[in-house]
Amino acid sequence: MKKNKIVKVMFSLLTVLFLLVGCGNNEDTKERALVKEPFERTEFLMGTVVKVTIYNQDKQEALDAAFNRIEELAGLITVDEGNENSEIEKINEQAGIEPVQVADDLYYLVQAAYDYSESTAGSFDLTVGPITELWHIGFDDARKPEQSEIDETLNLVDYSKVKFDDEAQTVYLPEEGMRLDLGAIAKGFITDEVVEVLKEHQVDTAIIDLGGNVYVMGDSAKGEGAAWNVGIQDPFETRGTIIGSLALSDRSIVTSGIYERFLKVDGVNYHHLMNPETGYPFDNELAGVSVITKKSIDGDGLSTSLFSKGLKEGLEYVNTLEDVDALFVTKDKEVYVSDGLKETFKLTNDAFTLK
Repeated sequence: MKKNKIVKVMFSLLTVLFLLVGCGNNEDTKERALVKEPFERTEFLMGTVVKVTIYNQDKQEALDAAFNRIEELAGLITVDEGNENSEIEKINEQAGIEPVQVADDLYYLVQAAYDYSESTAGSFDLTVGPITELWHIGFDDARKPEQSEIDETLNLVDYSKVKFDDEAQTVYLPEEGMRLDLGAIAKGFITDEVVEVLKEHQVDTAIIDLGGNVYVMGDSAKGEGAAWNVGIQDPFETRGTIIGSLALSDRSIVTSGIYERFLKVDGVNYHHLMNPETGYPFDNELAGVSVITKKSIDGDGLSTSLFSKGLKEGLEYVNTLEDVDALFVTKDKEVYVSDGLKETFKLTNDAFTLK
């Protein structure tokens, strides 16, 4: 992945969910042995800004372990020029030729992406790669393709064609030109892995932010029993402006929005969330969807799916799911929340209306 337009929007991605957090006084934090000045590290990885903040005392070494895990997984998943370790790229290169044996982590992730593709009836499709590659939104060579190009490329998008061999642990794309694109689920998977690494190092108070995929770990640094105060990003702004806040603990928040990356052609904005059925960006009344889940991989997979369903169907669907909530923002700046957020979401931006 080239560091071009994505570099320009990396701060936008980082602040998709701007966290309003802070350490409390010594009396509040004594029991958990927290620090006033947290250990934190920020790096540019996977085309975005990655930040891990730890509030537990004497746990600085956990940062190294967390970033080692991020870099290990990113190496398998990220399709970068010169990244010889990318197993996703190897699968794509061998499309129509032969199956590719992959590491345990990647095999699990590709299977999870397949399961989400199946459960969402293809609104999330792990084989959408030919379409995203054709538009290339977020890169210097982004363009609106000709209809004939889109029609031809759509023939390569079909998650049901992906072949797995559990015994050999191989993944196979049976047609030349097929491409996996795990961009809509990979950061969630890696976020969950970082949570596990931090737990192994006895960390229980932390914030993990993988370019907008945020996980707030444990109670906040303000004191035992206090939730993190998490701000929800204004989808119409590129950085830092929030529309309201939620009180959360041990939860992931993932946002999909139309203003994160887009291409403007003849006065029309084409965002990066592609419809695998049409080959064009999803076109509905939504500007953004934020999904709150226990595991970040679920939030990642569901955010695209809920966005694709639109407001009415998406809201009805999320209310049938256990331990999942969502917040929908329309292009008219109306805010709708699932049942589980009706008592906890606080709207603070007068430009929006809570419905």
